[in-house]
Amino acid sequence: MKLGQKAMEALKEEITGSLLEGDDLVVAGAIALQGTALLVKYERKILEKTFSGGFLYDAEKCRELYGINGSAPLRKETSGRKGKTAEEFLERYGFSKEVSERCHAVYAMGEGGVLCALWKMAEASGTGLEADLRKIPIRQETIEVCEKFDLDPYRLLSSGSVLLGTGRGRELAEAFNQRKIPAAVIGRAVKGNNRILYSGKITRFLDRPGQDEITKMPWGDKWKSRGLFPGQERKNTVWQD
Repeated sequence: MKLGQKAMEALKEEITGSLLEGDDLVVAGAIALQGTALLVKYERKILEKTFSGGFLYDAEKCRELYGINGSAPLRKETSGRKGKTAEEFLERYGFSKEVSERCHAVYAMGEGGVLCALWKMAEASGTGLEADLRKIPIRQETIEVCEKFDLDPYRLLSSGSVLLGTGRGRELAEAFNQRKIPAAVIGRAVKGNNRILYSGKITRFLDRPGQDEITKMPWGDKWKSRGLFPGQERKNTVWQD
């Protein structure tokens, strides 16, 4: 089912730029760090029965250590006066113009996690995509904490991670890694509307976003989306000066 005009306009306001067919999809910053930290904060007593204090400390602090927004926090950009673009986002991190000018789209992840980000960017850009879940940067702390509560980390709060569409994916990912920000090329934008996810021998289609996994927790109501999709209230997300 296609989005209506108003819904599509609202969705496009969340994305900086637009994917081009053939663009590499790059995830920068390990995913689900925000959700992991919240789970440790609210469920520490349960987690302490399984994990050491050091493990839980790292899990709670990993967003500061492995997220993209330690030096340039993401925020809502409402005026558009500064004309910030995907290219300027990379220039903020000191990337060369040769790399940054080939960056066509940026989405700051949040509610709904990386799968929500992938669907939104492809839908707003009018492209399909192919992505390998095994290539997405994710911390072991996140995997184990999510397993404890039977949550899907790919649909979990991911502030601190960014999805980018670029013609120079390998160079961009390497440049982020050199800055000690985990990053990887996880797939590419393709012609058509098919959005396909791979995980080993398993292949499936990417579904429209639902509620964030954190809303399954007894204290997770505050993260329930009031719009069509998770995080729709966050418009024109770019970065904070």
